[in-house]
Amino acid sequence: MLRRTGIIGTLIGLFALLLWAPAAVAAPAADSCGVLAPGGSAAAERAIAAACAQVDAGTWYTWGGGHGAQPGATYGQVDPTDPASEHDPERLGFDCSGLVRYAYAQAAGSDILNGVASQQYYTVRAAARFTAAEGEAPLLPGDLLAYGTSQSLHHIAIYLGAGKMVEAKQSGTHLMVSDVRLGGDYFGAVRVNTGAVTGHVFQTWGTGVWTKTAPSVSAGRVYAFPYSTTIRVECQKHAEVVTSDGYTNDAWAYLPDYKAWMTNIYIQGPAWLDGVPTCT
Repeated sequence: MLRRTGIIGTLIGLFALLLWAPAAVAAPAADSCGVLAPGGSAAAERAIAAACAQVDAGTWYTWGGGHGAQPGATYGQVDPTDPASEHDPERLGFDCSGLVRYAYAQAAGSDILNGVASQQYYTVRAAARFTAAEGEAPLLPGDLLAYGTSQSLHHIAIYLGAGKMVEAKQSGTHLMVSDVRLGGDYFGAVRVNTGAVTGHVFQTWGTGVWTKTAPSVSAGRVYAFPYSTTIRVECQKHAEVVTSDGYTNDAWAYLPDYKAWMTNIYIQGPAWLDGVPTCT
Protein backbone atom coordinates (compact mmCIF):
# COMPACT_ATOMS: atom_id res chain seq x y z
CA MET A 1 0.00 0.00 0.00
CA LEU A 2 1.24 3.49 -0.87
CA ARG A 3 1.63 5.93 1.95
CA ARG A 4 -0.34 9.17 1.81
CA THR A 5 2.90 11.10 1.34
CA GLY A 6 3.84 8.83 -1.55
CA ILE A 7 0.50 9.40 -3.26
CA ILE A 8 0.78 13.16 -2.82
CA GLY A 9 4.31 13.13 -4.23
CA THR A 10 3.19 11.13 -7.23
CA LEU A 11 0.32 13.55 -7.94
CA ILE A 12 2.64 16.54 -7.64
CA GLY A 13 5.05 14.93 -10.07
CA LEU A 14 2.31 14.23 -12.62
CA PHE A 15 1.02 17.78 -12.32
CA ALA A 16 4.51 19.17 -12.90
CA LEU A 17 4.94 16.92 -15.94
CA LEU A 18 1.71 18.27 -17.45
CA LEU A 19 2.87 21.83 -16.87
CA TRP A 20 6.22 21.23 -18.54
CA ALA A 21 5.02 19.06 -21.43
CA PRO A 22 5.00 21.02 -24.73
CA ALA A 23 1.52 21.79 -26.01
CA ALA A 24 0.50 20.06 -29.22
CA VAL A 25 0.42 22.45 -32.16
CA ALA A 26 -2.98 22.38 -33.82
CA ALA A 27 -3.05 22.09 -37.59
CA PRO A 28 -4.69 25.04 -39.36
CA ALA A 29 -8.36 24.58 -40.10
CA ALA A 30 -9.07 23.50 -43.64
CA ASP A 31 -11.11 26.66 -44.29
CA SER A 32 -8.64 29.09 -42.70
CA CYS A 33 -6.50 31.45 -44.74
CA GLY A 34 -2.86 30.50 -44.52
CA VAL A 35 -0.30 27.98 -45.68
CA LEU A 36 -2.17 24.66 -45.59
CA ALA A 37 0.54 22.33 -46.92
CA PRO A 38 4.34 22.04 -46.83
CA GLY A 39 6.75 22.65 -49.69
CA GLY A 40 6.21 26.29 -50.65
CA SER A 41 9.15 28.69 -50.73
CA ALA A 42 9.65 31.33 -48.06
CA ALA A 43 8.65 33.99 -50.59
CA ALA A 44 5.48 32.07 -51.49
CA GLU A 45 4.59 31.85 -47.81
CA ARG A 46 5.09 35.60 -47.44
CA ALA A 47 2.78 36.19 -50.42
CA ILE A 48 0.12 34.01 -48.81
CA ALA A 49 0.48 35.86 -45.52
CA ALA A 50 0.01 39.21 -47.30
CA ALA A 51 -3.10 38.00 -49.15
CA CYS A 52 -4.57 36.40 -46.04
CA ALA A 53 -4.08 39.59 -44.04
CA GLN A 54 -6.39 41.27 -46.56
CA VAL A 55 -8.92 38.45 -46.16
CA ASP A 56 -8.81 38.83 -42.38
CA ALA A 57 -9.30 42.58 -42.75
CA GLY A 58 -12.52 42.01 -44.73
CA THR A 59 -11.20 43.77 -47.84
CA TRP A 60 -13.64 44.04 -50.75
CA TYR A 61 -13.36 42.73 -54.27
CA THR A 62 -13.46 45.76 -56.58
CA TRP A 63 -13.26 45.49 -60.36
CA GLY A 64 -9.94 47.05 -61.42
CA GLY A 65 -8.81 47.39 -57.80
CA GLY A 66 -5.12 47.07 -56.98
CA HIS A 67 -3.82 48.47 -60.27
CA GLY A 68 -2.62 51.87 -59.14
CA ALA A 69 0.86 53.29 -59.56
CA GLN A 70 2.03 51.13 -56.64
CA PRO A 71 0.77 47.74 -55.40
CA GLY A 72 -2.06 48.09 -52.91
CA ALA A 73 -5.82 48.46 -52.62
CA THR A 74 -7.53 51.09 -54.77
CA TYR A 75 -11.11 52.09 -55.47
CA GLY A 76 -12.61 50.04 -58.27
CA GLN A 77 -14.64 50.72 -61.39
CA VAL A 78 -18.03 49.72 -62.71
CA ASP A 79 -17.81 46.60 -64.85
CA PRO A 80 -20.34 47.20 -67.67
CA THR A 81 -20.99 43.44 -67.84
CA ASP A 82 -21.70 43.00 -64.11
CA PRO A 83 -24.55 44.85 -62.35
CA ALA A 84 -23.08 43.74 -58.99
CA SER A 85 -20.14 46.13 -59.57
CA GLU A 86 -22.38 49.17 -59.08
CA HIS A 87 -20.70 50.05 -55.76
CA ASP A 88 -17.14 49.10 -56.71
CA PRO A 89 -16.08 52.77 -57.20
CA GLU A 90 -16.98 53.29 -53.52
CA ARG A 91 -15.03 50.26 -52.26
CA LEU A 92 -11.32 50.13 -51.56
CA GLY A 93 -10.03 46.72 -52.58
CA PHE A 94 -8.59 44.40 -55.20
CA ASP A 95 -9.60 42.45 -58.26
CA CYS A 96 -8.02 39.03 -58.80
CA SER A 97 -4.79 40.18 -60.43
CA GLY A 98 -4.57 43.23 -58.17
CA LEU A 99 -4.47 40.92 -55.15
CA VAL A 100 -1.81 38.68 -56.73
CA ARG A 101 0.25 41.75 -57.63
CA TYR A 102 0.06 43.08 -54.07
CA ALA A 103 0.79 39.73 -52.40
CA TYR A 104 3.92 39.05 -54.42
CA ALA A 105 5.13 42.65 -54.16
CA GLN A 106 4.97 42.24 -50.39
CA ALA A 107 6.79 38.92 -50.67
CA ALA A 108 9.55 40.06 -53.04
CA GLY A 109 9.95 43.66 -51.96
CA SER A 110 9.34 44.90 -55.52
CA ASP A 111 6.49 45.09 -58.03
CA ILE A 112 7.28 41.86 -59.92
CA LEU A 113 3.77 40.89 -61.13
CA ASN A 114 2.24 44.14 -62.34
CA GLY A 115 -0.36 43.31 -64.99
CA VAL A 116 -3.59 41.49 -65.66
CA ALA A 117 -4.22 37.79 -64.98
CA SER A 118 -2.87 36.58 -68.32
CA GLN A 119 0.35 38.55 -67.96
CA GLN A 120 0.84 37.14 -64.47
CA TYR A 121 0.35 33.58 -65.70
CA TYR A 122 2.71 34.09 -68.67
CA THR A 123 5.26 35.93 -66.51
CA VAL A 124 8.96 35.80 -67.37
CA ARG A 125 9.38 34.90 -63.68
CA ALA A 126 7.94 31.42 -64.10
CA ALA A 127 9.90 28.78 -62.15
CA ALA A 128 7.54 26.02 -63.33
CA ARG A 129 4.23 25.62 -65.17
CA PHE A 130 1.51 23.01 -64.82
CA THR A 131 -1.32 22.12 -67.18
CA ALA A 132 -4.93 21.58 -66.20
CA ALA A 133 -4.49 17.88 -66.98
CA GLU A 134 -1.89 17.57 -64.19
CA GLY A 135 -4.50 18.54 -61.61
CA GLU A 136 -3.61 19.48 -58.05
CA ALA A 137 -0.87 16.88 -57.45
CA PRO A 138 2.18 19.01 -58.45
CA LEU A 139 0.97 22.24 -56.83
CA LEU A 140 2.64 23.91 -53.85
CA PRO A 141 1.41 26.79 -51.68
CA GLY A 142 1.95 30.10 -53.45
CA ASP A 143 1.40 28.76 -56.98
CA LEU A 144 -0.91 30.87 -59.13
CA LEU A 145 -4.02 29.18 -60.56
CA ALA A 146 -5.30 30.63 -63.84
CA TYR A 147 -8.75 30.33 -65.40
CA GLY A 148 -9.89 30.90 -68.98
CA THR A 149 -8.41 29.97 -72.34
CA SER A 150 -5.14 30.61 -74.15
CA GLN A 151 -6.85 33.52 -75.90
CA SER A 152 -8.38 34.96 -72.74
CA LEU A 153 -7.29 34.24 -69.17
CA HIS A 154 -9.79 36.08 -66.99
CA HIS A 155 -9.08 34.99 -63.40
CA ILE A 156 -6.14 34.14 -61.16
CA ALA A 157 -5.83 32.99 -57.54
CA ILE A 158 -3.17 31.87 -55.03
CA TYR A 159 -3.00 28.21 -53.99
CA LEU A 160 -2.89 27.57 -50.24
CA GLY A 161 -2.67 23.78 -50.20
CA ALA A 162 -5.20 21.15 -49.07
CA GLY A 163 -7.48 21.94 -52.00
CA LYS A 164 -7.90 25.62 -51.04
CA MET A 165 -7.03 28.94 -52.65
CA VAL A 166 -7.31 32.61 -51.71
CA GLU A 167 -8.91 34.87 -54.29
CA ALA A 168 -10.62 38.11 -55.13
CA LYS A 169 -13.58 36.47 -56.79
CA GLN A 170 -16.32 38.87 -57.87
CA SER A 171 -18.07 42.15 -57.21
CA GLY A 172 -20.30 42.24 -54.13
CA THR A 173 -18.02 39.89 -52.14
CA HIS A 174 -15.03 40.21 -49.86
CA LEU A 175 -11.70 38.52 -50.53
CA MET A 176 -12.12 34.88 -49.61
CA VAL A 177 -10.79 31.36 -49.23
CA SER A 178 -12.39 28.99 -51.76
CA ASP A 179 -12.16 25.38 -52.83
CA VAL A 180 -9.80 24.98 -55.79
CA ARG A 181 -11.87 24.71 -58.96
CA LEU A 182 -10.11 22.22 -61.24
CA GLY A 183 -12.94 21.65 -63.69
CA GLY A 184 -14.61 24.02 -66.10
CA ASP A 185 -12.24 26.69 -67.37
CA TYR A 186 -9.25 25.91 -65.14
CA PHE A 187 -6.29 26.54 -67.45
CA GLY A 188 -3.21 25.69 -65.40
CA ALA A 189 -0.80 26.99 -62.78
CA VAL A 190 2.52 28.79 -62.58
CA ARG A 191 5.13 28.83 -59.82
CA VAL A 192 6.66 32.27 -59.34
CA ASN A 193 10.40 32.87 -59.23
CA THR A 194 11.00 35.93 -57.09
CA GLY A 195 14.75 35.92 -57.83
CA ALA A 196 16.68 37.08 -60.87
CA VAL A 197 15.09 36.72 -64.32
CA THR A 198 17.08 34.56 -66.74
CA GLY A 199 17.15 34.57 -70.52
CA HIS A 200 16.79 37.28 -73.18
CA VAL A 201 14.22 39.76 -71.87
CA PHE A 202 12.57 42.39 -74.06
CA GLN A 203 9.57 44.71 -74.08
CA THR A 204 6.73 44.63 -76.60
CA TRP A 205 4.92 47.65 -77.98
CA GLY A 206 1.46 48.12 -79.46
CA THR A 207 -1.90 46.80 -78.30
CA GLY A 208 -3.77 43.65 -79.25
CA VAL A 209 -0.68 42.04 -80.81
CA TRP A 210 -1.24 38.29 -81.19
CA THR A 211 1.28 35.55 -80.56
CA LYS A 212 0.97 32.60 -82.95
CA THR A 213 1.36 28.83 -82.93
CA ALA A 214 3.82 29.13 -85.85
CA PRO A 215 5.84 32.00 -87.43
CA SER A 216 3.05 33.00 -89.80
CA VAL A 217 0.22 35.55 -89.71
CA SER A 218 -2.24 32.80 -90.69
CA ALA A 219 -1.23 30.49 -87.83
CA GLY A 220 -3.47 29.89 -84.83
CA ARG A 221 -3.73 32.59 -82.18
CA VAL A 222 -2.35 31.99 -78.68
CA TYR A 223 -2.48 35.29 -76.77
CA ALA A 224 -2.84 39.00 -77.56
CA PHE A 225 -0.76 41.47 -75.54
CA PRO A 226 -3.18 44.08 -74.17
CA TYR A 227 -0.36 46.64 -73.98
CA SER A 228 3.43 46.82 -73.63
CA THR A 229 4.53 43.61 -71.95
CA THR A 230 7.81 42.16 -70.66
CA ILE A 231 8.66 38.98 -72.55
CA ARG A 232 11.44 36.39 -72.68
CA VAL A 233 12.76 35.38 -76.11
CA GLU A 234 14.43 31.99 -76.54
CA CYS A 235 15.47 32.26 -80.20
CA GLN A 236 14.55 33.92 -83.52
CA LYS A 237 14.33 32.89 -87.16
CA HIS A 238 13.63 34.27 -90.63
CA ALA A 239 10.18 33.18 -91.79
CA GLU A 240 7.10 34.82 -93.29
CA VAL A 241 7.46 38.49 -94.25
CA VAL A 242 5.14 40.78 -92.27
CA THR A 243 4.22 44.39 -93.02
CA SER A 244 2.49 46.25 -90.21
CA ASP A 245 2.39 49.76 -88.72
CA GLY A 246 4.84 51.04 -91.35
CA TYR A 247 7.44 48.28 -90.83
CA THR A 248 8.36 45.22 -92.88
CA ASN A 249 10.31 42.34 -91.36
CA ASP A 250 10.67 38.58 -91.83
CA ALA A 251 12.13 37.92 -88.35
CA TRP A 252 10.04 36.03 -85.79
CA ALA A 253 10.81 35.40 -82.12
CA TYR A 254 9.92 32.29 -80.13
CA LEU A 255 8.53 33.05 -76.65
CA PRO A 256 8.98 30.01 -74.36
CA ASP A 257 6.58 31.28 -71.69
CA TYR A 258 3.75 31.34 -74.24
CA LYS A 259 5.01 28.44 -76.39
CA ALA A 260 4.27 30.79 -79.26
CA TRP A 261 5.79 33.05 -81.92
CA MET A 262 5.50 36.75 -82.61
CA THR A 263 6.84 39.02 -85.31
CA ASN A 264 9.89 41.02 -84.25
CA ILE A 265 8.11 44.14 -85.50
CA TYR A 266 6.39 44.50 -82.14
CA ILE A 267 9.47 43.81 -80.00
CA GLN A 268 11.38 46.93 -79.01
CA GLY A 269 14.87 46.82 -80.50
CA PRO A 270 16.47 46.20 -83.89
CA ALA A 271 14.77 44.13 -86.59
CA TRP A 272 17.07 41.21 -85.71
CA LEU A 273 17.37 41.11 -81.91
CA ASP A 274 20.86 41.53 -80.48
CA GLY A 275 22.25 38.56 -78.58
CA VAL A 276 19.37 36.18 -79.38
CA PRO A 277 20.38 32.92 -81.11
CA THR A 278 18.84 31.59 -84.30
CA CYS A 279 16.23 28.88 -83.77
CA THR A 280 17.30 25.42 -84.93
